[in-house]
Amino acid sequence: MTNTPIRQLLPLVGPAEDLTAEQVTRYSRHIIIPGFGRDSQLRLANARVAVMGAGGLGSPILLYLAAAGVGTIGIIDDDRVEASNLQRQVAHGTGDIGRSKAQSARDAVLTRNPDATVILHEFRLGSHNAIETLADYDLVIDGSDNFATRYLLSDAAELLGIPCVWGSILRYNGQVSTFWAAPNDGGPGIVYRDLFAEPPAPGTVPGCADGGVLGVLCGTIGTFMATEAVKLIIGQGETLLGRILSYDALTARSREFALAPDPSRVPVTELIDYDVFCGLGIPEAEAMSIQRLPSPRPGGVASEGTRLEPTMEDTLLPDSTEWSAPELSDALAAREAGGASFQLVDVREAAEREAASIPGSIHLPLNDFFSGDAVQQLDQDVPIVLYCHHGSRSEYLLKALNQAGFDNVSHLTGGIDSWSLVVDPSTPRY
Repeated sequence: MTNTPIRQLLPLVGPAEDLTAEQVTRYSRHIIIPGFGRDSQLRLANARVAVMGAGGLGSPILLYLAAAGVGTIGIIDDDRVEASNLQRQVAHGTGDIGRSKAQSARDAVLTRNPDATVILHEFRLGSHNAIETLADYDLVIDGSDNFATRYLLSDAAELLGIPCVWGSILRYNGQVSTFWAAPNDGGPGIVYRDLFAEPPAPGTVPGCADGGVLGVLCGTIGTFMATEAVKLIIGQGETLLGRILSYDALTARSREFALAPDPSRVPVTELIDYDVFCGLGIPEAEAMSIQRLPSPRPGGVASEGTRLEPTMEDTLLPDSTEWSAPELSDALAAREAGGASFQLVDVREAAEREAASIPGSIHLPLNDFFSGDAVQQLDQDVPIVLYCHHGSRSEYLLKALNQAGFDNVSHLTGGIDSWSLVVDPSTPRY
């Protein structure tokens, strides 16, 4: 436990006018709680909450906010339901596969509370639309699974002066906190940038799609987040502002860490390009400044990094750094027939490879490249083709290898997921 001063904030939302007789019956178990009463229920009815994501965290958040009587719920999600979502995203069912997640979640919300007003935002949230989207809400709950969106939401909430409830899950662990740049108790504000001033290098921290997550953990952390939102709305209890709650599902133990404002942090004055900030999709040297790769040994790459003359085998391979799944399939067939030579490298984690792999590939996890071990196991005179789950890690490594002097490297766009969808449906999707 920490010795962090407890932050009991004022109610975030004023009360609505009244409850109907049916609503009094529905929320009676709230109303009879000492200190909660009719007033708190009226505040929930008057609240407007935006939820980022209708996935693993968003599902329990949305369902419990609806059941609690939150009057207006915004759902921000541009994705569609897939079979691999159903293990943890409890707002959706088998019949929802292929549907918009936002629409499926809306139906789940209204099934539990037909009095709720649900607003759908079925687009990707970015710097160009975040302020406009969130301006009409009292708070935002961050159920996203990537760093760019987390920084975007925290920065937008800071500019709007609203709290942001944050949660994160991976494998068996989860964390929860509340960020608010200008809390209504007059105390110091704390935001996501006080926790992480800079994002990690791309590809170094897996998301749930790559690292996996225990399905029931989403419910545990998601309900913690929904509870934080309710406490903020009604002004009851001790919020997690200034504290990080960390939970380990394997041990059923939770720990608490103090989080103080970073005195060197410059207040946010505008939204930025968060993909660039997080080093996504760009060949910037800054993204690789953390760890440099060993220089390639002499052979197929000239000392100044220019490639030697292509061989006949090279001409049978796609002339691009981005291979589609059908192109990889054709190249593998040509290699099998002795007409092409290349190394197909799986850069995912070992547990992912156990779930599914592309035949004819070798396994060299991403982190092994940054330790130098993987490079020593490759024939640097032979073209290298990288693949991961969806293509983000392989693309990042491609650019890293290019910066280190390799120019005979390509990657599979869409990763093994595209291979399963387009080439070999027997390859399991996860």
